Amino acid sequence: MTRSPSPPSPGRTRRNKSYESTHQALIEASVRLISEKGVEALSITALARALGLNRATVYYHFADRESLLEAVSTWSSQQIVQGFTASRPQPERIDLIARFVLENPDLVKLWIENFIAPGDIRENYPKWDEFIAANKATLSDSGIDVEVYCTMLLTSAIIGPRVFRNSVRPDLDDETVIERFRTEHQRTLRRDGLLRV
Repeated sequence: MTRSPSPPSPGRTRRNKSYESTHQALIEASVRLISEKGVEALSITALARALGLNRATVYYHFADRESLLEAVSTWSSQQIVQGFTASRPQPERIDLIARFVLENPDLVKLWIENFIAPGDIRENYPKWDEFIAANKATLSDSGIDVEVYCTMLLTSAIIGPRVFRNSVRPDLDDETVIERFRTEHQRTLRRDGLLRV
């Protein structure tokens, strides 16, 4: 007779949930620190101070500042990937990315540095293969280089709103920039037969 594994004890489940919630709270506090003071301000000590924790608690979750920055970068990637998730309406996805980019310049800068560094794109954008496959199905007969096209779409969505807001039209509010990017992004996708509502 095969024994099924016994369920975890209540104390162990609580401890795991506590670990996960503390881990997430540390990442979210790091995001706030970066948003308020820039990447340079993030340290194990600053994070512990911001949450009123002992530094040992932070070190229990992150070996050093670099592993903490890596976790923040992963969190940023997850936020950006939401903007490319097909389950949301396309205008909402475009707005989500543009808003995140405009509201989190230091996080996006950190993400971009990782994104353009040598290595596999899937590490910073895990949906890359799905993104290529979805566009290849539509663009296969067009003569468009799908990988280059997708690279252009992705980089324009991530970098475009900041460049436009900072260098082209610094006089505009975020909502106007988001609306203008949504309109032109959709026009481009419509032109290329990729508009999905």
